[in-house]
Amino acid sequence: MNDVIVIYPCNFEQKTGFDTIRGLIAGKCLSPLGEERVAEMAFSGDYAVVSGWLDQTDEFLRILSGEKEFPAAFFFDVRHALKRVRPEGAYLDEAALFDLMRSLQTIRAIVRFFHVPEGEEVAYPALTALAGDIQVFPRLIENIGAILDKSGRVKDNASPALSRIRKEIAVTINGISRSLQSILRAAQEDKVVDKDVTPTMRDGRLMIPVAPAFKRKIRGIIHDESASGKTVFIEPEAVVEANNRIRELEGDERREIIRILTAFTDLIRPSIPEILQSYEFLADMDFIRAKALFAAQINAIRPEMENRPQIDWIRAIHPLLYLSLKKQDKQVVPLDIMLTEEKRILLISGPNAGGKSVCLKTVGLLQYMLQCGLLIPLYERSRTGIFSGIFIDIGDEQSIENDLSTYSSHLINMKFFIKNCDQTTILLIDEFGSGTEPQIGGAIAEALLERFVRNGSFGVITTHYQNLKHFAEDTPGIVNGAMLYDRHGMQPLFQLAIGNPGSSFAVEIARKIGLPEEVIADASAKVGSDYINIDKYLQDIVRDKRYWETKRQNIRQQEKKLEEITGRYEQDLEAVDKQRKAIIRQAKEEAERIIANANTNIERTIRQIKEAQAGKEETKSARKALDEFKASVLATEEADEKIARQMAKLKKRQEQKKQKQTPTPSSAIAEDRISAGDNVRLKGQTSVGTVLDIQGKEALVAFGMIKSTVKLERLEKAGKGQPKKEERKSAFVSHRTTDEMHEKKLHFKQELDVRGMRGDEALQAVTYFIDDAILVGVSPIRILHGTGTGILRQLIRDYLHSVSGIRRYHDEHVQFGGAGITVVELE
Repeated sequence: MNDVIVIYPCNFEQKTGFDTIRGLIAGKCLSPLGEERVAEMAFSGDYAVVSGWLDQTDEFLRILSGEKEFPAAFFFDVRHALKRVRPEGAYLDEAALFDLMRSLQTIRAIVRFFHVPEGEEVAYPALTALAGDIQVFPRLIENIGAILDKSGRVKDNASPALSRIRKEIAVTINGISRSLQSILRAAQEDKVVDKDVTPTMRDGRLMIPVAPAFKRKIRGIIHDESASGKTVFIEPEAVVEANNRIRELEGDERREIIRILTAFTDLIRPSIPEILQSYEFLADMDFIRAKALFAAQINAIRPEMENRPQIDWIRAIHPLLYLSLKKQDKQVVPLDIMLTEEKRILLISGPNAGGKSVCLKTVGLLQYMLQCGLLIPLYERSRTGIFSGIFIDIGDEQSIENDLSTYSSHLINMKFFIKNCDQTTILLIDEFGSGTEPQIGGAIAEALLERFVRNGSFGVITTHYQNLKHFAEDTPGIVNGAMLYDRHGMQPLFQLAIGNPGSSFAVEIARKIGLPEEVIADASAKVGSDYINIDKYLQDIVRDKRYWETKRQNIRQQEKKLEEITGRYEQDLEAVDKQRKAIIRQAKEEAERIIANANTNIERTIRQIKEAQAGKEETKSARKALDEFKASVLATEEADEKIARQMAKLKKRQEQKKQKQTPTPSSAIAEDRISAGDNVRLKGQTSVGTVLDIQGKEALVAFGMIKSTVKLERLEKAGKGQPKKEERKSAFVSHRTTDEMHEKKLHFKQELDVRGMRGDEALQAVTYFIDDAILVGVSPIRILHGTGTGILRQLIRDYLHSVSGIRRYHDEHVQFGGAGITVVELE
């Protein structure tokens, strides 16, 4: 792995949105301690360092979801105050000392939280190691507690002098209060002040509020008046001297408190470096906690990571897009992407506003987050790697000051990429080659792409250029990808499909926007039918792949469900077998006990008869006891027979299931050899065609008016003549598949418009339309083909005639379109 870390350009975080991520994490910190750590958070290419960061965050994420509460009450930053008192004579004030005590208590509580008694398993190894050598200063906490009370004020008993001063202040204030009350009562009797007036504290001195008209009635000093001027505050001359004494005592109190705090600061000054080190640990905890809270907010995990460059992400999500859409009650379309040694560069094509740039930013942001020690939103089976550098070229970097056009800025970026990229860097380039004349822009882009491959770089690149798509198809190390687009709904699906290039859907988008049809026709004629056909073929490939991927996904889900059912069934069988053995063992033990009891009872009965000399009553009583014992034995035997019957039923059911699971001999499922003239269908499809010719491992098959060469392994016989309707086979359908079918049925449109399409294109659209209608069970459906020359109508009807599952088809009523619309009724 390259030791040199390169992130390009310098505003990479702004381009990818990581600056917003940094702000969101900082907002979850409890103090400036954690906020500083967030500001210092940086990209690392060291596998061990990144793994340590991820382990710490993942462990704290588990703490947040655990039952034991993490101590996060008092995260105070007193580092500045501690550094300020390093010179002799400086002291910590009451507020700083109070914050110091409480934050040290928090540090001690955190260290205790991660302490593991000897012999027990360590639940959080990474965080426990972080807290291993941290000092907690219990004596210091105790000494501060002896000086400050619960509200952070210096206690009266902090020193004898302070105790004496505060007692004298209290006595003096009581004397002043008594004098004022006496003066106030006299003034109230003389109607100078109202009955509800009480002494008021102004500027630290007790005074009497009086109306301005009566201010001469009370002898004393006027100190202040209210903002409205309707009240003046008089300090009676009888308490002036006492108030002055209080001022002197308050000065003595402040000086004594400063002396106490200074003496205490002198005691802790030698320990300040160790205390500051403990605060670094508190900062780490605040930072890790904030990262874990953010991970929980975006449903992030700690993915499997290897010490090599790779990306194998399943259901990756852009975190900022997720948070934005979540506020609108919308879902993010997840991204599946893979970059390996064999396929290092992914070239994505597709329509504008189809999600290409979001895909590129997702890759850049998540990889950067990962190597900054943040958990990322992926599926659990995803695998990640380490890169030494990430280069991005996205957006408009034109500059009037530097005389740079958009294309010039792109070329400057490409110059840096070529010079610095290697096997451990990943390149992220948006709209590759755009910004200049297409032919030379495409050529330069192809030459650059060739050098990226030669340097062994990884990359995700978006483009619209056909020459780059062809180059990717023919060059090892590059793979095409497409952003999928719904042609019927005329909207992007925001799904990435790797393996085939995508279409830009320029004609379809222009038609949707409402560009005149003659303009679209002229444009199509100018580029030529070959170019238009290539674009259509790309669309068909993407559509077919999407169709088969959906079917394959459904099959995988069903197989997984069947595996789970089989596993549960095997577990049940094991449990039944254990239960059967236990029942047999208990039955044997019970039988032995019954035999022993029977012998004992018989012997006792004989002895009783002999001892009673066969008296009539005694014999009758003994026989009655023996009959009762016999009845209990018979009841036990009936219970045993019932258990035996239940076991027999279980065994029979088990044998029946085993017979069902026994595979059919290969000879019974051997397929007949396909020959010319046979009716065949594609495996998994209902459309029937006729084999015209066999050429090696391929067959020429006619499906209605369309002839196609198909591999024999993809065909199956449908029987001579018109094939019989397949009997409905019972199959397991999962709840998820049922929900998907219900969703598809809700959004299924019962009308297909193929006007303006070529014959083969219209037939392919009708094929998928009929398949979907049969799949969701919707009938009738309508196909709009227009009247025209009638050729398109005849092609569609010839195809419908060959499809099983269609009961009949006919023209629409003349009021609703007549011969221009075919109505299809399904069975």
